[in-house]
Amino acid sequence: MSRHRCTGMKPFYVMEVLEKCQSIACQGHDVIHMQIGEPDFDTPECIKQAACKALMDGHTHYTHSQGIIELREAICRHYQETYGVEVHPDQIIVTAGTSPAMFLVFSALLAMGEEIIVSDPHYACYLNFIRFVGGVPVCVPTLEEDGFQFRPEDVRSRITPKTRGLLINSPSNPTGTLLCAERMQNLARMCAESEGHPWILSDEIYHGLVYEGRERSVLEFTDRAFVFNGFSKAYAMTGWRLGYVIAPREFIPTLRILHQNFFISANAMAQWAGIAALESAGPDVARMRAVYDQRRKFLVRRLRELGLGVAVEPTGAFYILANARHLGADSLKLAFDILDKAKIGVAPGIDFGANAEGFLRFSYANSLENLEEGMRRLEGYIEQYGV
Repeated sequence: MSRHRCTGMKPFYVMEVLEKCQSIACQGHDVIHMQIGEPDFDTPECIKQAACKALMDGHTHYTHSQGIIELREAICRHYQETYGVEVHPDQIIVTAGTSPAMFLVFSALLAMGEEIIVSDPHYACYLNFIRFVGGVPVCVPTLEEDGFQFRPEDVRSRITPKTRGLLINSPSNPTGTLLCAERMQNLARMCAESEGHPWILSDEIYHGLVYEGRERSVLEFTDRAFVFNGFSKAYAMTGWRLGYVIAPREFIPTLRILHQNFFISANAMAQWAGIAALESAGPDVARMRAVYDQRRKFLVRRLRELGLGVAVEPTGAFYILANARHLGADSLKLAFDILDKAKIGVAPGIDFGANAEGFLRFSYANSLENLEEGMRRLEGYIEQYGV
């Protein structure tokens, strides 16, 4: 048996759906994209101007491996103003997107065979990161009727002497739901009091995209935490590849060495653009959020009208994980059948864990006009092929 670390890594099925969408489009068909988690908005003008200025000002060289101090200070101000928590610039490492930040943290945190507790459903790539560095993901099923929130008692029963961390994601991909403040606080307290004191790892990349109430950072409840965040989603900057991790000081030397060796530094111009995002793009984020909210309300209503299950209305990110088990138990087969016959791209639930099998994830990072057309096509598909 091969012991190569890539052996057994599953495809990212969302990307396979996207690639099939592109092939169908090349044949002259119009495809409605609801499978990919990428804002359809252009990056705000103030951010683009900041990048152009940085280019003309000669910011085209390596930066400090942790990121330029100006951006790290801006991130600290953002967390103080938004969540009321104090973060020091020395706790931040700026990375080329949030994924490298996860790679660094899992590499620094996990010895061979040590465990990270993850919800099921979960973001598709979490398990691959953990396994790639020799760790073991421990999946805890969450309930559809509970908004896919962790239940602290279920997490507690999975903690062992090998548990090094608990990974949370709120707002969540793929569910679009939030972990309520009380449960987040209880989880933080439970980890602090458990034997071995597992760390909280909080993926906060969808902060800024919440439509009811407000998002909460885990740093409001504990400092025994790693926070992953970035600019891709709320600021429509996916292609800029700019993210960061906020980490406990004791891990920074190791994280910095790893970053120096594997990545050197994040893109210099993008870092200056990140400052503009935090300091000047608030009105743009609010405008995009209002449009997403309109789409969210439409799509929840239409999916329910078509008989797909949305037990708890999602209030964050730009996803709806809808129960489609009555249309087919094999979500991957169903997603490709819908694509072939109705020319709609959707993400199969199995991409996000065994507990999401039979579900489909719909992204509303597309125009309302396209979403309306997508629902018309889905209605036709169900009428003709549904059971």
